[in-house]
Amino acid sequence: MRFLLHWLAVALALALAAWLLPGVHVASWGALALGSLVVGLVNALVRPVLTLLTLPLTILTLGLFYLVVNGVAFGLAAWIVPGFQVDSAGAAVLGALITSVVSGVIGRVLHVDWRPAAQPRQDRAA
Repeated sequence: MRFLLHWLAVALALALAAWLLPGVHVASWGALALGSLVVGLVNALVRPVLTLLTLPLTILTLGLFYLVVNGVAFGLAAWIVPGFQVDSAGAAVLGALITSVVSGVIGRVLHVDWRPAAQPRQDRAA
């Protein structure tokens, strides 16, 4: 259930980014659904690797380069999905920012925790 709510939140956020930004285009509802799924997959699989590889530059820029990393991940998702297009690097960074903020707000409003549930700790008697 959490997965479907997260997918819906990212889809709504992506639709809002496409509506607000002239450089982000989503051609159809199918492209929106697939685009939101691929954005989630890229954020889960590729972005951590990019974050680790660019960590020195991110530290040097006091975290601002992380916006570029998010934009690269957003642009990669757009490159993968037909019907989802980003015109420029600036549009990718702004689209990633809008998508992140809006999906986070939707998650807060719905009181959904996107993180996996923590396993209960089992203490052993000494």
